[in-house]
Amino acid sequence: QVQLVESGGGLVQAGGSLRLSCAASGRAFSTYTMGWFRQAPGKEREFVAAIARSGSSTFYADSVNGRFTSSRDNAKNTVYLEMNSLKPEDTGVYYCAAGRLLVRTREAYDHWGQGTQVTVSS
Repeated sequence: QVQLVESGGGLVQAGGSLRLSCAASGRAFSTYTMGWFRQAPGKEREFVAAIARSGSSTFYADSVNGRFTSSRDNAKNTVYLEMNSLKPEDTGVYYCAAGRLLVRTREAYDHWGQGTQVTVSS
């Protein structure tokens, strides 16, 4: 079992940057693939990024590719999402999730954090 807590959200102007963190407690963080998802008001939760257990592989949704970067520090049981060139359409609640497969399908992730709000003003 792993518990996840996101932090780092906030209000930022378009073009700005934020860095989200997701701290994990419990055992074997390094055995989990980590994903980032977001949910805008009235919309379904969508995939943003995923990072392999070792951090050697990452992939991103087309909408954030080139602007967002995910990384992890297994010694600190933490995964990060660096978000640059933010746009108003990036607004939403951002969730980290832990799973066993490096996929974009949210059903493949077993453990979820409570989310952190990101608001990008125009």
